[in-house]
Amino acid sequence: MSGPRRPTDPSGLERYYVLTGGRSGPGGSSSSLDVATLITSRAVAGPGLQHEHEEILRRCRDPLSVAELGAHLGLPFNILAVLLADLLDAGRVEARDPIPASGAGRGPDLALLEEVLSGLQRL
Repeated sequence: MSGPRRPTDPSGLERYYVLTGGRSGPGGSSSSLDVATLITSRAVAGPGLQHEHEEILRRCRDPLSVAELGAHLGLPFNILAVLLADLLDAGRVEARDPIPASGAGRGPDLALLEEVLSGLQRL
């Protein structure tokens, strides 16, 4: 007979604590990560990496946003940001800020929208 079973943590908090080594958020330059930041692998998975780190490297062979990566891995943003910070610090991934919209704050380019509308009407 085995001993009493320990109840599992349905919230996943224990798992997150283990994944991040108890850290609650990234530090340094990695704290500027955004959900739209694009992540690209710069290395292949090697021995000694956590499973989640390996998954990030595998999935980011082509650029993926932090939001997409979080959805694929089923991880909350703050947990994923800690894991990405580890990989960024090790030089295994590259983070690129999204390209800002031209004239941010002015709204959409009306001339471009009119051209698109005109093209659609010609179809």
